[in-house]
Amino acid sequence: MAKFMDVHHGMKGITADQLREAHRADLAIEKDEDVHFERAWADPESGTVYCLSEAPSAEAVQRIHERAGHKADEVVPVPLTA
Repeated sequence: MAKFMDVHHGMKGITADQLREAHRADLAIEKDEDVHFERAWADPESGTVYCLSEAPSAEAVQRIHERAGHKADEVVPVPLTA
């Protein structure tokens, strides 16, 4: 499976609790698309949220986010890590 990083904009003021809840919403249905969300980060000041996942495709990641109620603005592959 491939790794993906997705970005959400417009979440200015997001709290730690809201980030955890959004991440939990993804985890609750991720298996429907054979996706695994590994971690999420947020910058409340800019309203940017990042999520790292393993999935069969960027489209699968986006489908889970859409169903969970927070469509990503972009989903990009992460082919190399160090």
